[in-house]
Amino acid sequence: MEHHKGKILVVDDEPAVRRILTTRLSMAGYQVVTAADGEEALALFTQSPPDLVILDVMIPKGDGYQICQDLRSTSDVPIIMLTALSDVADRIAGLRMGADDYLVKPFSPKELEARINTILRRLKKTPLSASPENGILQAGSLFVDCNRRRVYLNQQLVRLTEIEFNVLELLINQAGEPLSRADILQAIWGYAPSQPGDLRLVDVHVSRLRGKIEVDPKQPEYIITERGMGYSFQRRSGRSSQPVGIGQE
Repeated sequence: MEHHKGKILVVDDEPAVRRILTTRLSMAGYQVVTAADGEEALALFTQSPPDLVILDVMIPKGDGYQICQDLRSTSDVPIIMLTALSDVADRIAGLRMGADDYLVKPFSPKELEARINTILRRLKKTPLSASPENGILQAGSLFVDCNRRRVYLNQQLVRLTEIEFNVLELLINQAGEPLSRADILQAIWGYAPSQPGDLRLVDVHVSRLRGKIEVDPKQPEYIITERGMGYSFQRRSGRSSQPVGIGQE
């Protein structure tokens, strides 16, 4: 049986783009399926969920933003958006809908391959550290199990995407020490900032994280902005109750 590195769904209404990406990604060892519009993309995703989605913003039968939001409502699958829009705000819109990364058209297929490899490799890695406390962190009402990659707030399971968990895990393992946005981008996404908007990728994911793990995202207690430096995780004193069912499958 032929072994694939993973299954990728390519959603783009340009036949040339679908053809090029299918050829390049297949040669790189991925199984590739393609869709030309939003309806076809959702149907294919439902039939056989892929390991990663490459999603163009400008597609018929549901634009890329809406499709991204629909996918994210039911799945944590990594999503890389492709956009021909030059405005940084337009690119950030996709991230706010739940995308994990984006590339601006025209793009280098080699760069796209590198980003895919980084994301999928990251998902298969073991936890960054066995600390704190053998992979378990309790801070106030927040409980993080890095071994099982689960997060609880007030004993309720919090649903994070894989990228969001990776960012949280990175900050936890450097607790109390500020990490620059460039360092976070390099550590999680695997590339250095090279164009306007790249560092906003980190800001949007931190904002999404705060919206999920902070009691009041506007006054965060865990992920703190270090002005002129970046972000840090502050471990509050006190212990939370162990979430119901933790340690059980």
